[in-house]
Formats: sequence, C-alpha cells, structure tokens
Amino acid sequence: MPDRPLALRPPALVVIDVQKGFDDANFWGRRNNPECETNIAALLARWRRQGWPVVLVRHDSSTPGSPLTPGSPGHEFQEITEGPADLVVTKSVNSAFLGVPDLNTWLRGNDLSEVVICGITTNHCCETTARMAGNLGYETVFAIDATYTFGRVSPDGTEMSADLLSEVTATNLHGEFATVVHTAELLGGGVAQHPR
Repeated sequence: MPDRPLALRPPALVVIDVQKGFDDANFWGRRNNPECETNIAALLARWRRQGWPVVLVRHDSSTPGSPLTPGSPGHEFQEITEGPADLVVTKSVNSAFLGVPDLNTWLRGNDLSEVVICGITTNHCCETTARMAGNLGYETVFAIDATYTFGRVSPDGTEMSADLLSEVTATNLHGEFATVVHTAELLGGGVAQHPR
C-alpha cells in the first residue's frame, strides 16, 4: 500500500451486488477469480470485528429474465454477506451512488471520506461506483481480488476474457479514480489499520 494521509474516520466498505443470481453460469458465462468470495468474506469479517462502516448494495434488475429480478431467488444476497450492515442501498443502474437511499448523502452525513469497494462485477457496477466515488472526492480503494467478472465479446467480435477485463479495470482506475489493491494489503496494513 503506498504511503498517503489516512482519513480521520475509518473507510466504509462498499460491497456491491453480491447476489445469488450471479451464480447462474448459464446466464452470465464464465467468470474469473474463484477466490473472490473468500476475500469479500475476509473483508466483511475485518470491518465488522472493528465496528467499521459496512454498506451492502443490491441490484434490482428490470431486464426480463435476469436472475437479479426483485422477488426472484437470485435477487437475494449471498450467504457471505450475512451480518450487520450500516446501510443497504438498492439500485437499478451501475453506480451505487445512484441508488436508494443516497449513498453520497449517507457518507457525507457520517463524515466518511474514504471508501473501499468490492463485489460483482469488476468492470460494471464496481468500476462505475469507483469512478463516481473518485469524481465525488472520496479517497477510493478498489480491492481488485475481491471482485470478479465474466468474459464478453467486443463490438468487433473479439472474445475478451474475464481476466483481461479485470486487468483493464485495474488499469483504468489506478492512479486516476482509485488506488487498486489486493485484499491482503487491506487486511495486513495501510488503509484499514487506523482507529476511529
């Protein structure tokens, strides 16, 4: 973790769209990073043990047939998220900052100036949330190995692997919108070490 000033308050852990519907490989395709859930669970355990702020974000899909449609089994949070949360945000677009209740208002109201982002998917809702967090002036940390995504096909028909898309997200964000780190860095020192 690079040396930088620490926030006066601990960072909020923003856990994005860790929902059962993303387990549907027939709908989404092949994913990367099988360690993602283990890393998210470790981050949640650390934050809850320390009494630091946890935000859970859930996607309410309006796409017909989506496993994330409200009322469907896939809309529910995965078991690894079970436990207390300081805020639950629901959204129907990519950014957690465009959900209900308003994440920016809640963070500002609690004097929180730093966020740590993890969840699903790397290059969609996680990346979009990180970009907005950076633009809104938050010190933004992106736990790249506590996210995963799926392969996609580019407009010219080229198959883009999930690993490649994850690397592109890390490259897009790092030093511009966020500091991209690995879970071990958050658990072992740096951003998550200071007291309230």
